[in-house]
Amino acid sequence: MNQQIADAFDPVLDPAACFGAVMHERHVGTRNRFIYPTAFLRLPLGRLDDIRVPLLGIERRNVFAFHLRDHGRRDGSALLPWLRSILETHGVLPVCDGEVVIHTMPRIFGYVFNPVSFWFCHDAGGALRVVLAEVSNTFGERHNYLVRHDDLRAIVAGDELRATKVFHVSPFFPVQGEYRFRFEGRGTVHAVAIDYWDGGVRQLSTRVSGRAEPLSGAAMSKWLLRYPFMTLGVVARIHWQALRLALRRVSFYRKPLPPIEETT
Repeated sequence: MNQQIADAFDPVLDPAACFGAVMHERHVGTRNRFIYPTAFLRLPLGRLDDIRVPLLGIERRNVFAFHLRDHGRRDGSALLPWLRSILETHGVLPVCDGEVVIHTMPRIFGYVFNPVSFWFCHDAGGALRVVLAEVSNTFGERHNYLVRHDDLRAIVAGDELRATKVFHVSPFFPVQGEYRFRFEGRGTVHAVAIDYWDGGVRQLSTRVSGRAEPLSGAAMSKWLLRYPFMTLGVVARIHWQALRLALRRVSFYRKPLPPIEETT
């Protein structure tokens, strides 16, 4: 990496490719734990039109591609107006007057499935104030969880933010209980931890983390060499782990109707 670029790189607000791992661990009944390598993008929405990187297309086809239609209203419309309407509806827009960074996976060879994308909403001073978790299930449904402190103070490492579970994701857990989110950043390392609690017992832990590198052709080439079919692998691994649990006769819950509200 060019030293000048490395010295100027802001791992929080600059475009980045992150390389790391995702972990899931089931804590109740039939225990199950797995760790897979992963990679994800961190894209500042205010600078999206300026990103020009080999192998990565923004609103155009390429080996890797980020398309507006994969997020927000899913109709290809601009993302920031959609997000700001949600923030305004929930009374948090005034404190989110800085950059918004989306943490997500791009299309790879035209295919993508994002179990969850995170929208990190900062204030003008760069402090994190609100996070929108955009969740998708394998049934083609989506829901957003908006998490923040009640007093809208800055979110810092170690803070726990809670959201009532209202959306069906896994057939091996009911739609009840709550999620507890933690967002951490140490230098170039970004991590999100989500624990699912029900009845006062931690049921499931999920953690995704990665080390950020400046978004460049070198970073995307590295991604291509390491994980050329990562997005297909996400769906394959979801079904493989579901099959393992089904064969072990873990309780199965039918999918309910999705929540009426888009965001909770």
